[in-house]
Amino acid sequence: MVDQERIKKAIREIIEAIGEDPDREGLIRTPERVAEMYADIFSGTEEKALEELSVGFQEPHSEMVLVRDIPFYSMCEHHFLPFFGKAHVGYIPKGKIVGLSKIARVVDILSRKPQMQERLTSKVADLIEKALEPQGVGIVLEAEHMCMVMRGVKKPGSFVVTSALRGVFRSRIETRSEFFSLVFSSRNR
Repeated sequence: MVDQERIKKAIREIIEAIGEDPDREGLIRTPERVAEMYADIFSGTEEKALEELSVGFQEPHSEMVLVRDIPFYSMCEHHFLPFFGKAHVGYIPKGKIVGLSKIARVVDILSRKPQMQERLTSKVADLIEKALEPQGVGIVLEAEHMCMVMRGVKKPGSFVVTSALRGVFRSRIETRSEFFSLVFSSRNR
């Protein structure tokens, strides 16, 4: 649970520390707004995400299912600046499928915490593998990191691409190739 009162106090301190007046009109409600925002953007837990995948359907489908271009927003744990982009999630069922919106919700829920993109990619793959026990899972995240845009190297338009492969997505080159071909085929549109 996010302690909004502590966040309000901390933000007020930050405002003062950067030489601003926390009681001026434009900033007076900023601590409250930031606390509410943090309560929202840091609300993700693995338990909530696993819950989303608990309701599935028995289905003999055994070909790849891909949900592509799922928007996500997360927060870099190193600088507390956002990174955001698109997730591409594929799996090959082994008797159990879930509603497609559940896959998008898993990405959304797991994105809601301070983290690294690499860890988020692996967590999505691991959770889907645990919940659905599919033949395989493939995940690709493409994201722009504000810590690379606003500070440091200042390189807008640079995207970080990470992947996580489980089961047949890792062991079978044909499956891996099909997955990456489907994920990146939008580049040719």
